[in-house]
Amino acid sequence: MSDERHMHRDPFKIDGPTCVSFSGGRSSAYMLWRVLQSNGGELPTGCVAVFANTGKEDEGTLEFVRDCANYWDIDIQWIEYCVDNKFKKTDFAHASRKGEPFAALIAKKQFLPNAVMRFCTSDLKIKPIAALLESMGLDDVDMVVGIRADEPRRIAKMGHLHLPLAIAGIAKANVMEFWAKQPFDLDTEAGNCDLCFNKGVSEIMSLVQLKPARAVWWAAQEEKVGARFAKDRPTYAQMKRYAEDQSELFPQAQQEAISCFCGD
Repeated sequence: MSDERHMHRDPFKIDGPTCVSFSGGRSSAYMLWRVLQSNGGELPTGCVAVFANTGKEDEGTLEFVRDCANYWDIDIQWIEYCVDNKFKKTDFAHASRKGEPFAALIAKKQFLPNAVMRFCTSDLKIKPIAALLESMGLDDVDMVVGIRADEPRRIAKMGHLHLPLAIAGIAKANVMEFWAKQPFDLDTEAGNCDLCFNKGVSEIMSLVQLKPARAVWWAAQEEKVGARFAKDRPTYAQMKRYAEDQSELFPQAQQEAISCFCGD
């Protein structure tokens, strides 16, 4: 697509067919708000905001997406993966909450995504979003993603997308300052895709310790396939047992999460 779209001074100004990828996190929500502010308080014609639900988001994330749409009076498209690699539309009331889309994808592939083959991102988010845009007759679409200026590794990996937060120099502190002043906020400590294997092992273990039931779905997928999402750490079943025993796993570990399209 032409670089002329981004030659204007405001990176949040929409010019042409555009998809705002809303991950359900604070950064992408702030990005969406800035897009609205730069475009007369609404999504312009040819611009669509999309939330691709994997079924493994915390309830707080789903509530946050719903609240953004309600408070800002906009339409956010909720979609989920279907086995035919396309998509289905859903909404807050009917969204999958037990990992159904993700489990269906794993069952079809008969193996687990991992750090090398992260097909969960492409099949649960990128491809369904592309199918939605095609169904809406939107061609040559500008993909807008909420990667901040203080995320250089993610910027390097996704420079082919439009990153208005990075262009505008927005860092995490700016995002948190914005949400501290709003009448609603994201209410979950789990972030996107609760125990995603791309997260650092310390972060996963902390989340399991807070709520051991989070590990049940992940452990079940590993058992069904007979493999692990990540070979450099215990299984999710083991982490659940450690958490229930109040044990600490790798307390000094500071493993960095791996970048992916899912966003913050």
